[in-house]
Amino acid sequence: MNLEKIHLLETELENLEKAVKMRRKLIEKKTKKVLKNVPFKNFPYEDIYKRCCENVIGYIQIPLGLAGPLLINEKEYYLPMSTTEGTLVASVSRGSKAISLSGGCKTNIINDGMTRAPVLTCKDLQEAILIKDYCIKNFDKIKDIFESTSLYAKLLKIKSTIIGKHIYLRFKSFTGDAMGMNMVGKATQKVLQSLLEIFPQTKLISLSGNMCTDKKATAINFIEGRGKSVVSECIIKEEIVKSVLRTTPEKLIYLNYVKNFIGSSASISIGGNNAHAANIVSAIFLACGQDIAQCVESSHCMTLFEWHENKKDLYMSVTMPCLEVGTIGGGTHLPAQSAMLDLLNIKGSCEIPGENAKQLAIVICSAVLAGELSLMAALSTNELIDSHMKLNRKNKE
Repeated sequence: MNLEKIHLLETELENLEKAVKMRRKLIEKKTKKVLKNVPFKNFPYEDIYKRCCENVIGYIQIPLGLAGPLLINEKEYYLPMSTTEGTLVASVSRGSKAISLSGGCKTNIINDGMTRAPVLTCKDLQEAILIKDYCIKNFDKIKDIFESTSLYAKLLKIKSTIIGKHIYLRFKSFTGDAMGMNMVGKATQKVLQSLLEIFPQTKLISLSGNMCTDKKATAINFIEGRGKSVVSECIIKEEIVKSVLRTTPEKLIYLNYVKNFIGSSASISIGGNNAHAANIVSAIFLACGQDIAQCVESSHCMTLFEWHENKKDLYMSVTMPCLEVGTIGGGTHLPAQSAMLDLLNIKGSCEIPGENAKQLAIVICSAVLAGELSLMAALSTNELIDSHMKLNRKNKE
């Protein structure tokens, strides 16, 4: 078979696993490389065919661990984390212990809405202004067109940005329990068809004009939010800080100031006023079938360490303005990932649309709180390298 057509094997062979096996043989013959260490047998290929991946040659095994338990909003959770970094699960577990022993954390959604921002090129600036005004004056009409494409999409806002004769329309929508990129994209496209009939001299350049903003670190996401905006907070008792974390509130507060604020400012970081939020976000994303590339913006996080009002205990919070998650769609239907969502009691759609996806965001943000606490404690006492040498650098015997 011509290698340029190996993507057609699934349509030509009755058995999906046979198609994968045939593709592997063709690739091995062409590259002279053996794929024996890449597993492919006994995998539910019907769950990914035309849904998750193309030109499949097998699957990659990533260790899956459980951190916790962590007391979140008075309920205990074990946190599924898929990672190849030793110490990560152990560190989040230590942070979870300190938080839980102090009464747990409180975590809430403060904003919810997925965005898509197409770019249109108008004949001139005046037409761009007319389109902006039209979207303001006819929002209810646009909302009806937008929501006609889905049972769950609810248009919340349209933000217009004009650059020269180009206009970027940032549609923001509630998307139920789905992360919602396809839902919002489909609805936005329907609106644009109507809009271009009214303004025929305007051209749609792209459904995404990079002001959405997807899979990139941006100020607009940090300021306005995208997906779920979440805040988690806790008060860690002084004795817990000393006994479990082996540090002091003073050290943590000062370290946060010089590292997460001065250091991040000096490096001109966007959304990076944190120690390692991306570590926790990516591990739970992998375990729960999320779009791992969206870890970029989903890891925007502002970590705060402050004195509690009693000037003795430690107040801590993390603010994550753009956690992009869902409990349906993407890889959430795959057996292992679905099982992890079930472990968290948020598998699939909720009777109240959107509640499962919100709860997943709450769990992730709370886990980041625990991870930030533990790593900052290790850094404050210079224990980080010792921990990595113990759990992340074992020599092969």
